[in-house]
Formats: sequence, C-alpha cells, structure tokens
Amino acid sequence: MLQNNLQHTDRMRLPVNGLPQPTQAAGGGITDVINFGIGLLRRQYLVILVTAALATAASLLYLRLVPPTYTAQVQILLANPRPQFVQQQSILAEPAFDLNQIETQLQLLRSKATAVAVIDQLKLREDPDFNSSGLSLQSLWQRIRSWTSNASKKHGPSDAQAGPSDTIVNAFLNRLSAGRVGYSNVIEVSFNSSNAARAAEIVNAAANTYVTDQLNAKFDANRRATSWLQERLRDLGDQALAAQRAVDAYKTQNNIVSFDGKPIDEQQITEINNRLAAARAQTSEATAKLTRYETLLAVDPKNPSSIDNLDAIGTDALNSQIITGLRQQYLELTRREAELAARVGRDHLAVVNVRNRAREFRVSIFDEVRRLAEVSRSEFELAKQRQEEIEKQLSKAVSQSRSVNSAELTIKDLESRAKGLRSLYETFLQRYMGSTQQETFPTSDTRVLFPALPPASKSKPKTPLVLALGILGGLALGVGLALLRDLMDRVFRTSSQVEAVLELPCLSLVPLLPARKSPNVPVRLQKTDDDVQQRIVSSPTAIHRTVVGMPLSRYTEAIRSIKLAIDHNPAKISSQVVGITSALPNEGKTTIAASLAQLVGHTGKKAIIVDCDLRNPSLTAIFAPKAACGIIEVANGSRSLSDAIWRDPTTNLAFLPAVRRGPLLHTSEILCADAISKLFDRLRAEYDYVIVDLPPLTPLVDVRATSSLIDCYILVVEWGRTKIDVVQHALHTAPNIHESLIGAVLSKTDTKAMARYDGHRSYYYHDSHYIRYGLSGS
Repeated sequence: MLQNNLQHTDRMRLPVNGLPQPTQAAGGGITDVINFGIGLLRRQYLVILVTAALATAASLLYLRLVPPTYTAQVQILLANPRPQFVQQQSILAEPAFDLNQIETQLQLLRSKATAVAVIDQLKLREDPDFNSSGLSLQSLWQRIRSWTSNASKKHGPSDAQAGPSDTIVNAFLNRLSAGRVGYSNVIEVSFNSSNAARAAEIVNAAANTYVTDQLNAKFDANRRATSWLQERLRDLGDQALAAQRAVDAYKTQNNIVSFDGKPIDEQQITEINNRLAAARAQTSEATAKLTRYETLLAVDPKNPSSIDNLDAIGTDALNSQIITGLRQQYLELTRREAELAARVGRDHLAVVNVRNRAREFRVSIFDEVRRLAEVSRSEFELAKQRQEEIEKQLSKAVSQSRSVNSAELTIKDLESRAKGLRSLYETFLQRYMGSTQQETFPTSDTRVLFPALPPASKSKPKTPLVLALGILGGLALGVGLALLRDLMDRVFRTSSQVEAVLELPCLSLVPLLPARKSPNVPVRLQKTDDDVQQRIVSSPTAIHRTVVGMPLSRYTEAIRSIKLAIDHNPAKISSQVVGITSALPNEGKTTIAASLAQLVGHTGKKAIIVDCDLRNPSLTAIFAPKAACGIIEVANGSRSLSDAIWRDPTTNLAFLPAVRRGPLLHTSEILCADAISKLFDRLRAEYDYVIVDLPPLTPLVDVRATSSLIDCYILVVEWGRTKIDVVQHALHTAPNIHESLIGAVLSKTDTKAMARYDGHRSYYYHDSHYIRYGLSGS
C-alpha cells in the first residue's frame, strides 16, 4: 500500500482542526464544504445524536414539569362615537385618540388601581396563582421577593389589611398584558392563568373595570364642570349688569349724542380721510406718469433706438394724433432707408438723405413728448396742491375733535366691556344647559367589543414549539460540540495531513492489528553447531509475525510500501542503513522495524536488525530476552559480532540485541564512538539491509548522535494519538535528522475510521479492493 505521495502532487492544506482539505480548484469550494460536513457527521455523529437526545429529553421534562398556561383575550374599542346632540352639548374637550392617547390608555389598563379593583372584586387573594402556593419557578421568585420586601418593611407601619399586598398586585400585573391591534383604535387585553375559565373571568373583569372607570371619570368631570359653570354664571350676570349701568350713566353725565350709532366728529374725520386717500392716489399716479416722461426724454433723440421706448409713456402717446402721424412717417422713412440700403448701399447719398429726414422726425416726436411732459408736470403740481389742502383740513378736524376724544374713548371702553361680559355670559349659559342635560345621558369613550371566552387550548408551553426547539437546538448544540471536538483533535489522521504539516511524503498507512496468538510457522531446519542453536530468536507475538504468517494482508502490503520507498529513495544513492524512530515512545516504531526486517529477510536478502534503543531495548525483550551480550559488548571488543548475533530460522534474519546491565548515563556518547562507526561499516559490508531500531526523538537526544551511522531515517507517527505540535517540535530540535528523513509512516491506523477523516478518498480504504487481488482485509 504505497503512499509515497510527493509534495507537489495532491498537496493538501491543513485547517485549524488538523484535518486536511484539498486545495480549492475552480468551482470546488462548495464541494469541499460539503465533503467536510459529511466527514464531520461521520466522525462525530454519536456526539450529535447524544446531544440531540439529551436536549429532546430536557424538552419533554420541561413539558412534563411546567404547568399549562391559558390565555384569555378581550378587545376594547377606543373613541366610541357619540350621538350628535351629545357632542354639541359636551363641555369637555374631545381630543382624537392619537398614539400618545392610546399609550396612556394602555398604562391605565396596566395600572395598580385596575389590578387592586379586580383582585378585590374576584377575591383573588386566595387564588393559588397569586398567593405563591404553587411549585413553579415564578411562584418561588415571588416568595423570595415577598420575603425581601417583608424584611425591608419589618419595622415600618403595617397596613396589610387596607388592600392586597404588592406581591399579589405584581403577580396580577405580570399576567396581564395589553397592546394596540395594528394601527387601529382597538386595544387587546390578555390574561394568563392555569385555569381557562378563570383566565376569561379575570380578563373580562379587568376590561369592565377599565370601561367603568372611564365612565365614572367622565361623569365626575362633567359634574365638577357643571358646578363651576353655575358659580361662574352668577358672577358673570352681575358683572354684565353692572357694566351696562355704567355705560348708561356715563352717557347721561357727558351728554354724548351720536348719529347712526357714531359721533358726528368721527363721521367728518372719516369723510376727510376718504378724500385724502383719493388725492394721494391721484398724486401717486401723476408722479409715476411724470417719471416715465423724464426717463424717455433722458435718451438722445438722435439715436435710432430711442424711438423704441416711446410706448412706455402710456396712453398719452397712443392718443396723441401728432405723435401717431410722425411715427407713421418715421416708419415709412425707415422702411425706404432699408430698401435703398439693400439696393445701393448704406453710404449712398439717397440713403443718407432719407436717414437725415428720419432723424428730423425723431426730433419732432421728442419735441411733442416734451410738450406732453410739461402738461403732465402741471397735472402733478395740481394734484399735489389738492392733497396738501385736504391734509390741512384733516389736521384741523382732528384738532377740533380732541376735546371730545376723552369722553368717547371712555364710553367705548365701557360699551366694549359690557358687550364682552354679556357675550361671555350667554356662552357660559349655553355650556351650562348642555352640561346639565348631558348628566342625564352618561356615555363612555370605550366599550368592550366582545367578552372573552375560556380558551380551548393552552397558550404556554407550546408543545410543538418546545419539542422543535429542543430537537433543533440539540442538533445545533451537537453540531457545535462536534465541531469543537473536531477542532481540538490536533493529531494525525490522514496521509495528506502528514505531507502538509511535516512536508514529508507519507510512505505507508500501517493498519492496527488486534492481538492474536502466534501462528504455527514452519521453521527451516539448518545444520548449525550448538552455539548457533542457542541464539535462535524467541517466538515473537502474532503482530511481529504478521508479515510472515499473513503475507497477503493489508499490514504486509503496508510494510512492502516502506521497503519500496527505501529502495527508490531519490534523495540518496545508498539507503542500506535505515533508522526507524518516532517522536514519542509506544508509537509502533519497534513493531514496524521488526516487520520491515522480517519482510526483507523473507524476500531472500541478507538483513540484520540492530536494537539501538540502549535505554529501553524493547526489541531485545521480544526477540532475545536471554541475550548475554549485544551491541555495546561488540563495540568495546569484549565479544565478537558472531557471538552477539541472533537469528530467525524462518526468515534467516539476523538480530543484534542491546543488553542493558545497569543504568547507562551517556548513551549518546556511546553511539558517537568510533567503535560503533566501525561496527556499522562492518555491517554494511556483510548485509544488504541494516534496519536500526532507534529511541524516540522527544525524550532523548540519542537519535541525533546517529546521523553519521544512518543513511536515511523513517519517522513513525501513531494514527489518532500523536500530537501535531509534538512531532513538529521534535523535528525542529533535530534538523540533521529531518534532512535525512525519506518519509513518515502512520502506524496503528484504523482503516475503517479513515473514511470518516479522508472523505475525498474514502473508497481507497475499502477491503474489497484488496480482497479482489487475493489480499486479506485489515
């Protein structure tokens, strides 16, 4: 199962959650989102389903525990039309119900006075919905508020018997609501209760209380207005009578006589004023006429264009026969001048003569205009003189009338006051009569359109809505938790992820194998001496024997992919010594190293596997737990290489163990020694492949000391467990190892779960593709 995908082919992007996404091609954005969503559902469907189930269960529990609430509604009409005769006789203003007025009525409906009246009327103090005797959250909150208010008023005066407590009133107002219906003058009043009949009864009582209160308020206002009008009429009658008597007495005392209701001096002054106005109008007309003449005469008469303004002087020019005749002759000469100029030119003698004659006619016309202007000036002087004479007469008449003005002003003031008082008295009398009649016909601006009936179904909680919110909310919360869990999953899951993060080709996906019993593998018997027979490797576990016991499995195919990548390494000419390492312990590097070495040996190649994990020689514990010497003894010369090598009779694989006799303090120095380097040179000469099981990168620095010994490295990463940041940090701290890496291997891969994380190639992990070629499933 070769996964040697180069970086320039099928390059994958790494999102925040560590899952790969392909580079968006043209038009592939929606497809990527859909694939990511499907993959998220595959990976986290249990989280989503469990969260949705819990939310649905919580909704059902809420519906079971919360008592039902019934809402009764009644509509009230504002600005009820009155009979016409009532509108005419009303003494109070009848403002239109605008938005402010409607809001005022809503506040009255929700006022404490309305609540107290309804509570007293229906005796709601014993109702369990208001006295906090239930077990609901609202009743508990009301109890807490009542305890708090009682504690704050503990030392104050107690007037609980005067009316319902604030707790009951607040509970009532919390259940009562009122609002405007659209843009109409209709108010809809609603009340919530645990009993349908009780809800209708209370809301009807609230509406009737409001209408009755409006009627009483109107009646009281009319009664107070009638009482005030009665007192005011008495005062106004006395004042009007006294004013009229004062007028008569003053006229008798001053002997005031008038003609047609007006004094004689006043009539004379009025006549003179009218004459003066006519004289002033005549003077203004003469002034304007003279001004037009002067404006026209200011123009040079020799200029041909001066004749164009002749009509501005008005009718005098039109009625003057002399001016009319001169203008006709002038126009005739102008026409002849134009004709001659067109035939012989403007400078011809005949044209010049005609032009001179036309100039003479213009001068004559202006002479006539000057004569008319003199006439107009004479008229102006005459009109001005007449105006001055009338002004003198007016001044004389005014001076003569000053002697009687004081008495006339006084009588006018007295008459005006008496007339005003009489008019005001009559107006108040009409209002008083209308108010008296209206008291016998009380009307209200509001009325109930239709009384509320007990609701047939509960209004809260709404079962379909609560269940829908529970299910949809649970699904949304589940998706959110699933996405959060996916974002927090910072581990390696796919080969594309490895290539994108580590910038290394993923050589293989090694599947996770369950623990099995070791199969009975036939051993090739070889004739060897007793010492060699004593150094035969122990029977390893079934996992370490998979490549031999199950050569046609996906696991073995994955190991073959690693070997093929080693053989075709483009970075180096020689890949004879291969080091297997990982970022952390227990990631499967030892198993992969053993499987790779057994696969090479099973193909007939001479291979040796060396355990260089000196501090934790786990491979030695599996293959040669009773080994007496190993790589350290061979390196220091105390034992020969042939004495330390163990062999596998099945694959003819050689194994060089590492015997740990005590704590090793400087393992990195041991691996850097010349003796180890010479040992590896000897291994290169004797074997085709040297597989080295190295310690992990993160806890130890031993791997960095092997760069001179190893041709290439393979990094083993455990699927679904190794953190991305850990591997990146491990490679960053070992740059010499990073440069020699030929690729990475994902070990312990759950191939069935891979389809959930690599949705673009989910078909790649189906066992059917391997079974078709004789391979066994994972």
